[in-house]
Amino acid sequence: MLLLLPPSETKRDGGAPGSALDVDALLAADDAAVRDARLATLAALEQLVAGDDAHAARALGVGAKIAEAELARDRAVRSSPLMPALERYTGVLFDALDAPTLSAAARERAGRHVRIHSALLGLLGADDPVPAYRLSHSSRLPGGALRRRWAPALGALLERHEGPILDLRSEGYAALGPLPARPDALFVRVVAEGPDGAVRALNHFNKKSKGLFVRALLEHGDPPDSVEGLLEVAREAGWVLRPGAEGELALVAREG
Repeated sequence: MLLLLPPSETKRDGGAPGSALDVDALLAADDAAVRDARLATLAALEQLVAGDDAHAARALGVGAKIAEAELARDRAVRSSPLMPALERYTGVLFDALDAPTLSAAARERAGRHVRIHSALLGLLGADDPVPAYRLSHSSRLPGGALRRRWAPALGALLERHEGPILDLRSEGYAALGPLPARPDALFVRVVAEGPDGAVRALNHFNKKSKGLFVRALLEHGDPPDSVEGLLEVAREAGWVLRPGAEGELALVAREG
């Protein structure tokens, strides 16, 4: 089973001294389409940040207060130190998942089952060594929309995966790597359930619930190899996960 996570806008600084980005050390490095998309996106980002600062900040969607620091990150993206992707990303989802406190077994499972979708580097394994950078699914790079660059390569990569795929990405990232159209590839929508059983879509606790849920799955044991098994494991782990709209599962949020 693959657990697909979105990235976060915020990244942890630092990394292994002397390390630098190597696209051949990342997930699916032997996939020519994925590798080409990585190199093209890196080149487009470098082209953007080599030009006018104000234009680059607008294209990246960053405000004036953080623009200088974020542009500096992107200018050093090929030479700055690396750390595992699961530790690089911060923010609500990753704070809730809290990778540094996972048990050794759960952390090993994350390496096998978790994929993080980077707008810059595509699908990453949890242990893939990555630099700090700034780029989101809505950023505007030279050469056209990120969706045109990424969707064919990542859609084909996911299509070839055998087994369930649980998509916990935001819809913006899901568009950059479409799920295959099959019953075991499902988008997770976080919902709230009222005392009367009424269900509504939820935004505020969306990311936190996803992080806590993935943590619970990883600590529970090896993720199952069927959707039915996943629903049972979720129940055993104390979560309500059930079929939702077509192609979706509904995860009832933890609002605490």
